[in-house]
Amino acid sequence: MKVMKLGLVITLVLAAVLAGCASDSADQGAESEAAIAAAAPPAQPAGPVKETEAEPAPEAVYPQTFTDEMGHGVILNEAPTKVFAPYMEDSLVVLGVKPVGQWSNKGVPQEYLQDQLSGVPLVDFTGGNLPSPEVVMAMQPDLIVLHNAFYAENGVYEKYSKIAPTYVFKNAAGNLESSVPALAGLLGKPQAAAKGLEEYRQKADEAKIALAPHMEGKKALIIRFNSRGMFLMGGVYGGFVLAEELGIAKSNFVATENSVELSLELLPQIDADYIFLANDRANTGETFYKELTESSIWKSIPAVQAGHVYDVDDRYWLGGGLVAYSKVIDDCLEILVP
Repeated sequence: MKVMKLGLVITLVLAAVLAGCASDSADQGAESEAAIAAAAPPAQPAGPVKETEAEPAPEAVYPQTFTDEMGHGVILNEAPTKVFAPYMEDSLVVLGVKPVGQWSNKGVPQEYLQDQLSGVPLVDFTGGNLPSPEVVMAMQPDLIVLHNAFYAENGVYEKYSKIAPTYVFKNAAGNLESSVPALAGLLGKPQAAAKGLEEYRQKADEAKIALAPHMEGKKALIIRFNSRGMFLMGGVYGGFVLAEELGIAKSNFVATENSVELSLELLPQIDADYIFLANDRANTGETFYKELTESSIWKSIPAVQAGHVYDVDDRYWLGGGLVAYSKVIDDCLEILVP
């Protein structure tokens, strides 16, 4: 994408949303690795932030008709106040909106957001199973937002849309610079989206510059552990931040893949200079974590011998949102810049 003024980009996106056209752009934990791979964000090289004043975003006017990314028409007669947008709580926090219920897996919510979501009831998505229409109806939402197309399958959209207007993203985490303004358009919060994106973009660009002299010619890799095994993470979640936002080269293992299952036999081929370990605690990855880190083969890897292996917080390294991405950037700066 050619470098454009951030304010102009956001204004154009918001204008498209308000005209009723959604932009064409993952759940963690219990969903399959295939679903994770399908949720790959497109590469979005970041340009430098220019010292220009952001153009004011237009005020929302209701009623409005939107078209979601699956082609469904969504009519809102007024700005929603009771929103259910599971696994989009990160973006809701950026917009200053508290939902009527929040995503959880085995009773564990997105813990890095709890300072701002205190008191919001947990809604169970264990095993990738969505809550029943009765559970959703009890929350009395006036807008339902599904963060990826998987959530709308098997008749879920048809059932939920009878409860409240329902907007479906193909993959909201895959392109935050599109999905955050789109969500803001639904909620009448364009200024909050513009501010959140501008602050994040400035932070990411400054971090990329700070990391560049330390990471030139170096590669980084994320290893994720959960109940199913060990996986090398490519361009999703924290991997997206490392490669696309911070410009850190990927390992050859994930140069074109978003998720690759790891076995001990593959360890000697790991080419990363820095390795980040994300133990998916909600899915009991401890067994595989110990199997890896106690292996003699693991201890012979150059990155391990150099002391360049770091345990990171899976709660946001495996999350998709501006708050999560900002926390990953903070960790990278703390770890990689002497």
